This record gives sequence, structure tokens and C-alpha cells, in this order.
Amino acid sequence: MTAEEETRTAAPAERLWDLAGRWHGVAVAAGILVLTRVVQILLLVGLDRAIPDPAGLRSNLLIWDGGWFQRVAAGYPQGYTYAQNGALEGNELAFFPLYPMLIRALSAIGFDPGSAALAVSWLASLGAAVALHLLGTSLFKSRRAGWALVGICCGAPMSVVLSMAYSESLFLALVAGMLVAAHRRVWWAAGLLGLGCALTRPTGAAAAVALAVAALVAIREHRDEKKWPPLVAAAVALAGVPAYLGWVGWRVGEVDAWFKIQTAGWGTSFDFGDSTIGFLSDTLTLADGWVPMSVALILLVALAAAGVALAGRPWLPLAVYGIVAMILVYGQAGYYHSKPRLLLPVLLTLLPAAAAAARARPRVAILAISAWAAFGLWYGAYLVAVWPYTI
Repeated sequence: MTAEEETRTAAPAERLWDLAGRWHGVAVAAGILVLTRVVQILLLVGLDRAIPDPAGLRSNLLIWDGGWFQRVAAGYPQGYTYAQNGALEGNELAFFPLYPMLIRALSAIGFDPGSAALAVSWLASLGAAVALHLLGTSLFKSRRAGWALVGICCGAPMSVVLSMAYSESLFLALVAGMLVAAHRRVWWAAGLLGLGCALTRPTGAAAAVALAVAALVAIREHRDEKKWPPLVAAAVALAGVPAYLGWVGWRVGEVDAWFKIQTAGWGTSFDFGDSTIGFLSDTLTLADGWVPMSVALILLVALAAAGVALAGRPWLPLAVYGIVAMILVYGQAGYYHSKPRLLLPVLLTLLPAAAAAARARPRVAILAISAWAAFGLWYGAYLVAVWPYTI
């Protein structure tokens, strides 16, 4: 590579670093994350103590999927799991491997599994805050937009999972980092981060499709650059989800084993949105409890926000990622109260608010995002500490 080519390759990242405020910009993004996490934990403790038989902070942070991930870190089962009556049950093979692998790595150096799970999640949350700041800055050419994106995401109604032993923190860090790398045409990083997405959650398939679109856009718009780096990056990312699903099928002995395990354990199957439409119809007409109503409203508001974002013609790969990810969330059957959590890493729904905050006066933007976070942080804490069902 010539000196001119090295300069041209490095320049986008250097310009972004300067535009994002360098270390000061990163410190502000990290500070926003830390502030929201401290407030979230205080709310969790307060709400938990207000109910009979409180679970305690650590237990609340490790419940539901947190327990599953700790078991995955100890090892995957050899095949299907059956109940005493012979019915197929969900098991650890439903969970993608990267997050549990990191838990296992920390456990190997002395952490107990619960502490390892939380440490990975919290460190990933920090990485997510930095990646979100860089993404917002790169997309809108404004560090204020980057900070706004961090604040809006970290204050969202289900941002509580950023403090828990869930894989959303890791996935959010990876997908935001992948989009930044693709937007700046740093293809080796985009490919590795895209593969990480694909090995963290099924929604990694949406991230991989977005990276493939980014590669095609880059090849068309930058004909003077080499074509193989973006194509290789896309191919690496696209291989991730099929590789894990294929491994599960090989381990169990049936090609569609992962899908059967998901359906048996969590009722998760792709029904083209029939169950989501049914849930919205029943909830909005029968008003069966405020939590279902709030979930219904969140789903509708997210759709509206995505529509506003698409009307603004965002960067095509991000739009593709958001559309595919939302199709996966809205199109599948499963626990309705998990859908707001699954929407957290979609990002497309957050773009209109981030753009508006970047244009507004700083005081107005701070007050608006603070009000949003006040509700969102309380809402997430309530669902974990008080609401009796899984998120």
C-alpha cells in the first residue's frame, strides 16, 4: 500500500475522531451511560424494597435470560431436552454463543459466573455508548447528535437490560460499531463486528444484510477503490447466523433443530405478524392492564418513529438494518412484553429524536431527553422489580 493509499484509508477515521470531540466526546458519552445506569440501579433498589419479599439487586440483574446465559457458559447440551411427559422443551441451544463465551472466559480467570455475566454486560454497555456516539456523529456530522443518540438509547423504556446479564449490551455495541466502520469504509473492522453481531443474537442476520448493502453501495460509489474488502466483510458477517444454526442442527441431528427448540421453549416462530396484530387488537380494544397497554403503545410509537426516520431518507444500510430487524421483531410470535426489549438495538426508531435534539437548543434537548429517560428508566425498573413476568 502506498503512502497516498494509507492516508486515504486512515483519513475517514481520523476525521470522525476529531468531529466526535476526541477523548472529551468519548468521556461525555461514557458519562451519559454511567448516569443512566446509576439512576436505573437506584430505581431498581427502591422499587424492589417497596414490594413484599424483595429479590435484591443482584438477583434482579441476573434473572430470566441471565440464568440461561450462565448455564450456556457452562456448556451446551448434546441434543433436545424433554419434560417428564415427553414434550419437547427449550434448552440452552436456543442462545447464541458469543456472550456466554465471554462469560466463560472471565469465569476462567476467577470470576463467578454471575459476576462475569454482569461484567461483560457493563463493559459492553460502555462500548455501546462510545459506538453510538461515533455513529450519531458520523451520520449527522454533529457530536451533539452523537451524544443525543446515546442519551435517547440509554434512557429508553427497556434500557434496563444494559445493566442486566442480557446480550443486548454486547449486540448494541457490535452493531453500532459495525455501522460506524461500514460508514467510514473500514471494512476489516466492519466484517469482524458484523460476525460478532451474528454470533450474539438472531437479529445479527439483519446486521449482516445491512453490511452487504453497505458493501454494494461502497462499490458503486467508490469505483476507484478495491472491491474485495467490502465483499469479504459482508461474506464474513453473512456466514455467522447460518453457521450457528447449522452447528445446532449438526449437534442435534436435525437441520431445523434451533427453530424447534425456540418454539418449544418460548413460543417463538415467524407468523408474519399475526400474533402481534392480534395482541395489538385485543389490548387496544379490551384494555387488559396497563403494562400490556404500554407495550402496545410502544410498538405503535416505534412503527411511527421508523416511518418518520425513513421519510428522512437515512443512510441506506442503516435503513435496511432497521427494517429487517423490525420485521423480525413484529413478525414473530412469542412473549409480547419482550418486544420492547428486542426493539432497543434497532436504532432506526431513535434517529428522528436524535436529529431533533441535535438541532434544538442545548437546554431544550437536555430537558427533553431527561424527561424521556425519567420515564424510560422507571419503566424498565418496574418491569424487572415488580412485574412478575419475564422481559
